[in-house]
Amino acid sequence: MTVWLGLLAAACLAVGGAVEAGHEATFYPSFYPQEIKVETVDAGSAAARLATGEVHAYLGADPFAGRPLPAGVAAVESLGAYLVATLDPAGPLAERPVRCAAARRLLKRLAAAEGDWVFHPYPITPFDADYLEHFDRARTARALALGGKGDGPPLRIRATGELAERLVGSREGSGPGAAVTLEAIGVDELLGPQRVSLGGWIGPPWIKTGWFRAYLLLAPRVGDDRARHAVGAVYGRLVTGDYRSAAEGLDLERALVARLTAGCERVVVGYTVRREAFSSDYSAGVENVGYDSLGGLDSPIFIRTVKLKDFPWNGWLTLGTGGKPTAAWNPIGGMNDQFGRLMGFAVGDLALMPAPYEAGWMLNRIADIPPNSP
Repeated sequence: MTVWLGLLAAACLAVGGAVEAGHEATFYPSFYPQEIKVETVDAGSAAARLATGEVHAYLGADPFAGRPLPAGVAAVESLGAYLVATLDPAGPLAERPVRCAAARRLLKRLAAAEGDWVFHPYPITPFDADYLEHFDRARTARALALGGKGDGPPLRIRATGELAERLVGSREGSGPGAAVTLEAIGVDELLGPQRVSLGGWIGPPWIKTGWFRAYLLLAPRVGDDRARHAVGAVYGRLVTGDYRSAAEGLDLERALVARLTAGCERVVVGYTVRREAFSSDYSAGVENVGYDSLGGLDSPIFIRTVKLKDFPWNGWLTLGTGGKPTAAWNPIGGMNDQFGRLMGFAVGDLALMPAPYEAGWMLNRIADIPPNSP
């Protein structure tokens, strides 16, 4: 490589052109391995293979959950799931004031529950690019939940899923016939039906905004007809661009979330953080690992940035996934499981892809760079 660069520099000088020379670049924004191997690996095996560098990254349940990462292994974090409580709008919680009072009691009780989750009683999280636009309301919602009264008639809670069952436990009032259902709804589960893979499109332009996921999460539970119509009207203006300025658009986003949460049919209790491990060992590991705030390593930016430390270019990349391939491997049939998405990201050449830590999109392979002045 050094000899080749020297000959190239000499040739440029021979023709009288200006040359900017230096050491070999240590950062390759378009690194691409010549072979990507995707294996189905259980979490136990993934922990051992990550430590030895046999698997470079694992897209699945955290193989080191509940314990620190070993030497030579690093991890990225992204939004995992929403912990939500759905209150039955029939029976004793039919009236909105009674239902909202019950929601405040539930939030007060769950705020003190310990576990691998974050108490955050607002649908827009710090993982969302539009979180700052809602920061004041998120802080107010947290203060109201922590400062509310915890007394009142006991709530019967139906716990669905491992996390909810751990939080509810054997508390009084839990069990069948409950007025409240506590469950964790994964981000992948929420966004899966919204991803459109035809023609390389990964979803609507607003797929990474917090207000859109708040709509997907809460709108189906809005029970009052007038409230549902109002939510639909605001949502329609947002997705059609029916506003005159960015400030008016921000006001509409805040208004949408306010309408979605007003009836307390479903309240967000908090969220979980997904941790995905990769080998950072020198020199059997990988570096330059890009990831998405929602998808984590299951994203186009990961495939387009990850670089093996053993190779200045190309190489053999081995990825582990927690589930076996189940989807149709074509852009029309789906490619909507982990293997299908990874294959689509690898062989597709998207013109635009979701920005990893923002709500917008970024150009792939090209950039809009203004020319330098003479």
